Amino acid sequence: MNKKIPRFKSEDEEREFWATHDSSEHIDWKKAKRVVLPELKPSLKTISLRLPESMIEELKLLAHKKDVPYQSLLKIFLSEKINEELKAH
Repeated sequence: MNKKIPRFKSEDEEREFWATHDSSEHIDWKKAKRVVLPELKPSLKTISLRLPESMIEELKLLAHKKDVPYQSLLKIFLSEKINEELKAH
């Protein structure tokens, strides 16, 4: 039988609890079901990035051809390269 999950007074208290306890003692993960959360948006963080002007112009050109904002195209390129590198290692 699984241990009962305590009631928490705050998210910080809950976060501390799960950081120091094994969830498998409280939850039967074999009965868990996969859930899709289509409305959930990833957290974003703004960064400053210095790029050569020529690279930005080329990126804008490619973005225009693909009919997407150049910042979005840059995110796509970064995501693809990150995934490629992760698979290689």
